[in-house]
Amino acid sequence: MKLIFVHKTAASRTLEIGRWSWAALSVICIGLPLGLMAMGYELGQRQGTSIAQEARLSEAEIDVSRRASDLAQLSADARRKLEAMTRRLAELQVRVARLDALGTHLTALAGLEGGEFNFSADPALGGPMVPLATETQAVLPAPVEESFDLLSATLGDREMQLDILAGLLFDAEAQTEAIPTGRPVLSGWLSSHYGSRTDPFTGQRAWHQGIDFAGADGDEIIAVASGVVSWSGERAGYGTLVEIAHGDGLVTRYGHNKENQVEIGDLVRQGDVIALMGNSGRSTGPHVHFEIFKHGRPVDPSSYVRRTLR
Repeated sequence: MKLIFVHKTAASRTLEIGRWSWAALSVICIGLPLGLMAMGYELGQRQGTSIAQEARLSEAEIDVSRRASDLAQLSADARRKLEAMTRRLAELQVRVARLDALGTHLTALAGLEGGEFNFSADPALGGPMVPLATETQAVLPAPVEESFDLLSATLGDREMQLDILAGLLFDAEAQTEAIPTGRPVLSGWLSSHYGSRTDPFTGQRAWHQGIDFAGADGDEIIAVASGVVSWSGERAGYGTLVEIAHGDGLVTRYGHNKENQVEIGDLVRQGDVIALMGNSGRSTGPHVHFEIFKHGRPVDPSSYVRRTLR
């Protein structure tokens, strides 16, 4: 094969290319671009596969990380709940100990030692086992659940015995005075009713299970009925609190006190000064938060406040 090169100012030149040279030139001119294209395609495929694999690995790592975070959060929540239950269990144990001490004191005071009132023994329990929790219900760890069940039974047993003791310790006149009557303050005014109200701290609607009497710091708070002091001290939300058991399932509470004037186990008569008005606990100013419970349920104290002394 001959190639002729023509130039305007110079003579034409002829280049003769053999068959093998022409084949080599064809390979170079045609095969090289095709090879480069094939190599580029292969590299692109490999790079795409690598990117896809990296994306899948990244998604898997994110999923594993999310699961690990969720498990860590569940573990932290479980730990906080267990700590809260443990604290609650300790509080209940303290209450049982105080009730036992109060019961022993009242038993000795009433001269009933060695009888049916035994505050040192665990309550007698029994009955067939009936499963309570279903598969969808949360179940407490067995030791904690058993401890709460035992404490609940113990508290119920102690409260029943104390209620009976409170009735035995009063004469006929005191029995009449054991019904809550009148206001728990000598001076002051009704500042909040029983029932639904706007919470003074959150501004949200909330339930108020007592009534409030506002007054001056240090005003005297009196017992509205005769009974036995079953609590005198701090309690969450109430601040400094006095609780009195009056028998027949009636209990009165006087909260946010500045100072209590009675101790657990004291016998008080209707009209006795039991505390001084204060601003302790969850309170916005000097007042007494007054509650009445009947057989463990809160009731509106207003009907008892409206009663008059006979």
